[in-house]
Amino acid sequence: MANLFRKSIHWFRRDLRVRDNQGLMAACEASEEVIPLYLLSDWSGDHSWTGPKRQNFLCQCLASLSKNISHLGGQLIIRQGRALQELETLITESGSEALFLNRDLDHFGRETENALKELCQRLGVAYHDYKDMVLHEPHEVLKGDGTSYRVYTPYSRPWLALEKPKPTGTPKKIQTPPEIATLPLPTLKTWDLEFDGEDVLTGGERAARDRMESALSGRLESYDDQRDIPSLLGTSRLSQDLRFGTISVRELYHKAKERASPQYLKELAWREFYFQILSHFPEVLTHEFKSDWRGLPWYEPDEKFTAWKTGQTGFPIIDAGIRELLATGFMHNRVRMIVAMFLTKDLHLDWRLGEQFFLQHLIDGEIASNNGGWQWSAGTGADAAPYFRIQNPWSQTKRYDPEGLYIRKWVPELAKAPARALYTAPEAGQSVAPGYPHPIVDHATERQVTLNIFKKHRAEQS
Repeated sequence: MANLFRKSIHWFRRDLRVRDNQGLMAACEASEEVIPLYLLSDWSGDHSWTGPKRQNFLCQCLASLSKNISHLGGQLIIRQGRALQELETLITESGSEALFLNRDLDHFGRETENALKELCQRLGVAYHDYKDMVLHEPHEVLKGDGTSYRVYTPYSRPWLALEKPKPTGTPKKIQTPPEIATLPLPTLKTWDLEFDGEDVLTGGERAARDRMESALSGRLESYDDQRDIPSLLGTSRLSQDLRFGTISVRELYHKAKERASPQYLKELAWREFYFQILSHFPEVLTHEFKSDWRGLPWYEPDEKFTAWKTGQTGFPIIDAGIRELLATGFMHNRVRMIVAMFLTKDLHLDWRLGEQFFLQHLIDGEIASNNGGWQWSAGTGADAAPYFRIQNPWSQTKRYDPEGLYIRKWVPELAKAPARALYTAPEAGQSVAPGYPHPIVDHATERQVTLNIFKKHRAEQS
């Protein structure tokens, strides 16, 4: 497509890198000049689906992207506002002849893309979109009758068997028209936010590639044995980099195929399975995936929900997970499951409350995976744990943190408590250690309450 266009726009969204970026590479190969664009959202204050930690990470990613584009001779252009309006303005003022972008997979992104196609047609501008976020898009892995899989294992078989696209390269240069106006790089003040917690991860392509190489330098060979131990660095810790596209999933897959355990490749398939579910069943964001469970009588949030959100439940593994999240914007995946099931099965609170809370605090907050994980824990989602399989926080602690290494790191008031106390329910009216809250519920009692609620609801639906 060399020299098809005099001037084009590449719209960055979830692809904040210059290496192996399908849309960017195509724009550079097809155009004399390229306008690398990022559009800032125009909300301010609190947001129901994000928070200061993730926005701070985004700011770092954009600063890194800007620097990398400058090294290639171009300039990252920052605008703020509604996508269609800002893109129409930029196309008109710049005289761009084409718009390039990488496809999104949720219905919000697809709606925007459909509207953009109409806009480009009206303006006489070429529209080019590319697969970049995933190895296989939702329409590529379907059942024989053309419908979507609803269970992971049958989905994973064709997913794993399909040939995976190979990485491309990096543009040799990006020439940006000098007259294009830009806003400064964003800071948290852009959204009227203040940073909270500990800045433990650096955003951007270089940092993401360093994390990828660190994970692939031996750690992911032991992924099967260490991935469920929260006190160890046994997972890839690349979820936020895939979320923002600072690494290419194509490059990660092909390197991991040579250097990581096969189980890690299956985790990449899980990521794409949840994209598949969200794409084909967008109602999961507001309703239970399994329609049988819609209308469950969840409790109203009260002081127990506050205790859960602040890490003061009296259950050490729950409090450790929440405190890690509040401090760092990350929670170990095994602990996420324990914490989520505690909210839905011990406190009987709506999974949507926890889903939103996680997205407000997780740096790697991914709508599809987060929704899938919460519905799995609640027993209402695709391939979910059956409602009667209820994790016991005490036995989960004994199995995955038997010495209390993870708990002691995040709950310092338990630093001197014996290990057995951390995985043994105390006597009624007692706490695990002096100065630490009493358990806010009795797990055995609440487990039976959950079984009764689900059984009654199922009987009423019959």
